[in-house]
Amino acid sequence: MNTRVRVAVLAGIVVLALAAAGVYVFRVQREQASEAKAAPAVPVSDLTTAMAGPHLLFRNTALGNGYGKLAVVPLSDPGGPRALTGVSCERAYSAAGRSVCLSARRGITNTYKAQVLDDDWKDAGDLPLTGLPSRVRLSRDGTLAVTTTFVYGDSYATVGQFSTRTLVTRIGDKKSADLENFTLYVDGKRITAADRNLWGVTFADDDAFYATAASGGKTWLVKGSLSGQRLDSLRTDVECPSLSPDRTRIAFKKHGDLPNGEWRLAVYDLRTGQETVLAETRSVDDQAEWLDDGTVLYGLPRTNDSGAATSDVWAVPADGSGKPRVLVQDAWSPAVIRQ
Repeated sequence: MNTRVRVAVLAGIVVLALAAAGVYVFRVQREQASEAKAAPAVPVSDLTTAMAGPHLLFRNTALGNGYGKLAVVPLSDPGGPRALTGVSCERAYSAAGRSVCLSARRGITNTYKAQVLDDDWKDAGDLPLTGLPSRVRLSRDGTLAVTTTFVYGDSYATVGQFSTRTLVTRIGDKKSADLENFTLYVDGKRITAADRNLWGVTFADDDAFYATAASGGKTWLVKGSLSGQRLDSLRTDVECPSLSPDRTRIAFKKHGDLPNGEWRLAVYDLRTGQETVLAETRSVDDQAEWLDDGTVLYGLPRTNDSGAATSDVWAVPADGSGKPRVLVQDAWSPAVIRQ
């Protein structure tokens, strides 16, 4: 077979592969649309009313026309009717009248977007996003946004088998800082290994933050400074930290001696160094959110009665007592907003 024939055959194979991929994507989209039409209606309320007081923002995972849309429920009635926005997101967070929505458009070529939204859910600009959306947070005053994406791979079930990109952006001037460029110290020793990864940022103020750092199969809780571009370890085996409203504790997931891809929720007291394992015994792969100083929120996937994948937002006491309870069914990526 000469070179010209080989090229022609290869081109034909590529064309057939692309056509097959296009047919698959179309079929999946058609099946999803059919499932959405057949799904029972979800009780919906007025958006303005739902946002009038303290409320919870989340991604709606109930099947139907509102699947994937951001939704709101008042904290006074989290299990009640939800108000749907017109915005679709895979991950979202909100603070101080501003939200950030991470979205993915899947097809033959995947594209990703980080969109800033104002308090009327209007587009207020984009943030840099370099891969598959994973985590997003805002500072309490809404001036800083942080996004974490997978640069390759789609899971970090085993540390070292993924690569992340975490960018902190000051929304006013759109200047971004890549945490990969920060100096990392573990127990006072500088870590320069090529396998460093950083993710799961939670802001303390407009300069200080906490995050997860990983290298050599280990993870650490680190405290960082934007102005100093420095990260210092506080303790090991911490992933996806979340600072409590009173800024004294960190909720996080820990691996311990569990099998790969499994984590337990715990709380770390920054003042005493005490760790409290929470009453949730199932594996939680999420960055927790605080409902208040005494309660931690998180998402868990679930298969509904029809066999379709969905998720729920759960709540558990932060002191290790009590038992988990569902706060909002068919929900994901919660953010608590208090005016």
